[in-house]
Amino acid sequence: MCAAEARPSVASRAAGLRALRVDNVGSMLRPAQLLEAIRRHEAGETSPGQLERAEDQAVERLVRTQEAHGLPIIVDGEFRRRQFMESFADVSGFDQWAARHARAKAGRIESGGRIEAPSARALTPATEPLQLRRNVPLDEYRFIRSLTERPAKVTLIGPERILSAYDAAGSRGVYADLAAFAADVIAVQREMIRGLLDAGCGYVHIDAPGFTRFADASSVRRMLAAGEQPEAVMARAIEAENAVIADFDDITFGVHLCRGNEQSRWHREGTYDAIAERLFGELRHDRLLLEYDSDRAGGFAPLRFVRPDTVVVLGLITTKSGRLEDPDDLCRRIEEAARYVPVERLALSPQCGFASTFEGNELTEDDQWRKLDLMLEVAARVWS
Repeated sequence: MCAAEARPSVASRAAGLRALRVDNVGSMLRPAQLLEAIRRHEAGETSPGQLERAEDQAVERLVRTQEAHGLPIIVDGEFRRRQFMESFADVSGFDQWAARHARAKAGRIESGGRIEAPSARALTPATEPLQLRRNVPLDEYRFIRSLTERPAKVTLIGPERILSAYDAAGSRGVYADLAAFAADVIAVQREMIRGLLDAGCGYVHIDAPGFTRFADASSVRRMLAAGEQPEAVMARAIEAENAVIADFDDITFGVHLCRGNEQSRWHREGTYDAIAERLFGELRHDRLLLEYDSDRAGGFAPLRFVRPDTVVVLGLITTKSGRLEDPDDLCRRIEEAARYVPVERLALSPQCGFASTFEGNELTEDDQWRKLDLMLEVAARVWS
């Protein structure tokens, strides 16, 4: 799956990416030098150019390390982002979202490792019709592509999360209804993906953690209290997700579902059972990257609803702690999942990113690389 001397055709490249036996959700622990560069920049001690050079150096080191460990798909670690949703940060008409999200992080309540999702309190009005100012993922891709011949993966926040953060009442002077706003969200994201395709990107990963709110009892109660019908909201979100990726046949699309990941905390609970039949059966992505590292995810039986042309990437390796999983146990769990999806349509990954926000989860960089090495070791055993 790595680059060969002769470049493969678009069709064969797409098929190879869809069949990857391992994956990496995307965000990686920021090294100490980069964290210090971010701190100094936010304190006003350095220029934007100096921060960009520090980011460039950190991404280059990360690429070289991934190559050295033998990873077949390369990511930039989301090192240029403060949190995973910033792919939609430079869109006129919705550029208050990131700031509102950051403010919403203050004063949240934590209980037993569960913490309120900032997006639940970061409703943002549209100030003008949406228009892409800068294709952030494209800039990220072009840089990483200049560093490696291996295929590189890019992450985008999915439309479900953007729609759930939309303040419809505060936007009536711009958009008549949610459908009009959703159409522009889809158009902007398709413009981003078209740019990535033209630049040669073969794998686009969509982060859609908000889908698990439809399985989380407290989230469902909030929707009902706001006068929303969860089934209708989920149907609209699935339709938007599918519209974003429609007809880009030369790109492999993955969609990642988790229950929240912020400094080793989570935001939601609830198994896939309540949402699997509709969600797994209707999402049109090539790869489903599913969190499966804790009891919160439940069992594998819901995988019976996965579409027959979809690869299920089992997120069995936790990124929330440095505890290293037992390889025999991982093999047993893959065997169990294969009761519902054939093993040739399964793959293995960490359950989420190692650093969905720039602060990172509570493990070390050595822990991070040991987990990725373990992933490769187990994949070689299962799919030799």
